[in-house]
Amino acid sequence: MADFKPRRRKKVCNLCAGHDLDYKNAEDLRKYISENGKILPRRVTGTCAKHQREVAKVIKRARIAAILPFTK
Repeated sequence: MADFKPRRRKKVCNLCAGHDLDYKNAEDLRKYISENGKILPRRVTGTCAKHQREVAKVIKRARIAAILPFTK
């Protein structure tokens, strides 16, 4: 009998589904940063490559505007 590994469902990019990001909305951006303030990778958040670049840009913009911390 062969070993069977259940396949994980691929995460769907929330931003492709129509959800929009704004650097002023800290609650939405907290989903994309770790407890230490680091930007989470694509494999964790499930965003596509295009939107991961946008997420990084928006988070960096929010850090400069002092809405998000650089580190904890």
